[in-house]
Amino acid sequence: SWDVFITRKLTENRTKRVYYLSLEFYMGRTLQNTMINLGLQNACDEAIYQLGLDMEDLEEMEEDAGLGNGGLGRLAACFLDSMATLGLAAYGYGIRYEYGIFNQKIKNGWQVEEADDWLRHGNPWEKARPEYMLPVHFYGRVEESKEGAKWVDTQVVLAMPYDTPIPGYMNNTVNTMRLWSARAPNDFNLTDFNVGDYIQAVLDRNLAENISRVLYPNDNFFEGKELRLKQEYFVVAATLQDIMRRFKNSKKGSTGPVSFDSFPEKVAIQLNDTHPAMAIPELMRVFVDIEKLDWDTAWAITKRTFAYTNHTVLPEALERWPVGLLETLLPRHLQIIYRINQGHLDEISALFPEDMDRIRRMSLIEEDGGKRVNMAHLCIVGSHVVNGVAEIHSNIIKTDVFRDFSELEPEKFQNKTNGITPRRWLLLCNPGLAELIAEAIGEEYVKDLSQLQKLNELVDDDAFIRDVCKVKQDNKEKFSRYLEKEYLVEINPSSMFDVHVKRIHEYKRQLLNCLHIVTMYNRIRKNPKAPFVPRTVIIGGKAAPGYHMAKMIIKLITAVGEVVNKDPVVGSKLKVIYLENYRVSLAEKVIPATDLSEQISTAGTEASGTGNMKFMLNGALTIGTMDGANVEMAEEAGEENMFIFGMRVEDVAQMDVEGYDAMTYYENIPELKQAIDQINSGFFSPKQPELFKDVTNMLFNHDRFKVFADYEDYIKSQEKVSELYQNPREWTKMVIKNIAASGKFSSDRTITDYATEVWGVEPTDLKIPPPNESGLGDGKADP
Repeated sequence: SWDVFITRKLTENRTKRVYYLSLEFYMGRTLQNTMINLGLQNACDEAIYQLGLDMEDLEEMEEDAGLGNGGLGRLAACFLDSMATLGLAAYGYGIRYEYGIFNQKIKNGWQVEEADDWLRHGNPWEKARPEYMLPVHFYGRVEESKEGAKWVDTQVVLAMPYDTPIPGYMNNTVNTMRLWSARAPNDFNLTDFNVGDYIQAVLDRNLAENISRVLYPNDNFFEGKELRLKQEYFVVAATLQDIMRRFKNSKKGSTGPVSFDSFPEKVAIQLNDTHPAMAIPELMRVFVDIEKLDWDTAWAITKRTFAYTNHTVLPEALERWPVGLLETLLPRHLQIIYRINQGHLDEISALFPEDMDRIRRMSLIEEDGGKRVNMAHLCIVGSHVVNGVAEIHSNIIKTDVFRDFSELEPEKFQNKTNGITPRRWLLLCNPGLAELIAEAIGEEYVKDLSQLQKLNELVDDDAFIRDVCKVKQDNKEKFSRYLEKEYLVEINPSSMFDVHVKRIHEYKRQLLNCLHIVTMYNRIRKNPKAPFVPRTVIIGGKAAPGYHMAKMIIKLITAVGEVVNKDPVVGSKLKVIYLENYRVSLAEKVIPATDLSEQISTAGTEASGTGNMKFMLNGALTIGTMDGANVEMAEEAGEENMFIFGMRVEDVAQMDVEGYDAMTYYENIPELKQAIDQINSGFFSPKQPELFKDVTNMLFNHDRFKVFADYEDYIKSQEKVSELYQNPREWTKMVIKNIAASGKFSSDRTITDYATEVWGVEPTDLKIPPPNESGLGDGKADP
């Protein structure tokens, strides 16, 4: 009401602000999401229809904002939606990449990358804010003086902010995502040094502006390139200046020098993985060098301000920056990191005198094989909370990867299981199902997904079972038409849609799925008249351009597909589709049409997964390992309502001790041997019989992810899937139980937990009145 709005305006400067720092925001399209959150979709659809146009055609014209690789970047996007919906004073901060994740073309079975020129036709959702442009410094040297350290002779790059509005769902709240773009200052390279070559100096402006040119296309892999470190510091330095400006503005009117004692009561900064870790030494630099706080005071404030989310336990993904690179690019920050490390190691030596090995393990600086800064260690030491993204992952962090740190400060480590926004991942992508649910339990579930539990009362309701089945069939027929248009293949819409879409990585085990396809194919050929439950297997995802094995996996799947799809004996029983250029807008099409969701990573490798949650919410059943959030999905829905198979974390650990011998499985499982022999002998690549020798060599000799060890149980589990699919009523009942159990996996729940347990802010479901009803000012908050 009126006075609520006034209260909000009056307390705006007093409320704590949350800053979500991420190198990736995988936003997808904005038009339909904006209409839904503003409650304007039906009105807009009708208006466009009156003009003789089709809203869906218009929606298809919008480019995806592909400023992310996969899970981590899409999580940030879901979090922005939930933070706005929960009425938090929250800001997303990142980089406005000129080129997002590459567009993937499949050419004769191989991935080919094309630049994603997503801004070619402009971006109507962003507003440039040149009046808030800020300088960011690089290189230079540190000068010691009696006033303290000074970072001098630096090169300056300007950070231009672009603001994108983030509307909450039906609550008249609009938050901001601020993305920085790099600009060269006008005097760039036009110094006495370069006096003669004006033309070259202007051309060299590109060097500075390259910082925000392109997203690094690696998922779960660290590439220690100077340009990437520049990107990481660029977003951090610009964002912290913005945060300091806002904090000081909120202090306007108080007398004397600004006190930073209340900083952690006004500011919470969440680090989305270690990518923005330089924020920790940067805030220390601002406090100590610029604001002249003493070290201990600054350090206490810094620790209370930051919290760190870990996203992976894969060692190749952990950021370890060479000291030499930091020394050149950010000399003052390296000094600060050394000082942080000194204080940290002093504490450990006091607690564990003579335990040199523990000191070596816990240091921020790794000495073996060239000195490197371990950014995860920096984040743990510089934050007051560290969290994993699913219960199993958070436990692995505490007992394994960061065990030394959790023994030191057990209270610092928390779990925050990931979630997805039900606005995009149900209302937007699956309106048929969303409407059916609303008819059954009302519309409140959209903001309180736990209410889906009410669907359990309808699990035996014949009419509801029929309706759920019908919605899925409609979605499958619509997606079949899309596939037939795009891929010129004939799809059997009554076949089981078996879908495996995510980034291509050995740990995600697309190869295991591929072996199942080959096994099904061999069974059909061996006994063409035997009953077979028809399947359309859909695999999609991008491989990092430099990841050779991932690219070979794509080629293998497409090669197997070629053979399977052309074999007249197989006919319409089995089809294999490689879904080209998988991205947010394509996920919105395929997920609602899926019957079976593949979540088959080796136990202990997928930190959480979020695709698993999207499929569950949209009426697919899951075949999966006890990994990531699959464990909690099984907990919520009942293990008997998922197809769980394979080794558990404990089994994998035991096998690591005893040794994994791929050859034993190959020799003892005839169908596995047959499939591998076919791949090896060139059955699927007759023109290049040796084509897949790298793949089979890996599977036999250095498969870190133990594909063969889970093969037999996977095949058996897939047989159970086919058996249940033959009974549509029982299948659909299981689907309803899954949907009813998916409420925990709303990002609204995740963000509520962050807000109360990490950031110290309270979510609100108050709907603030729109500006036209408030009669108060222009509704502008401090930008």
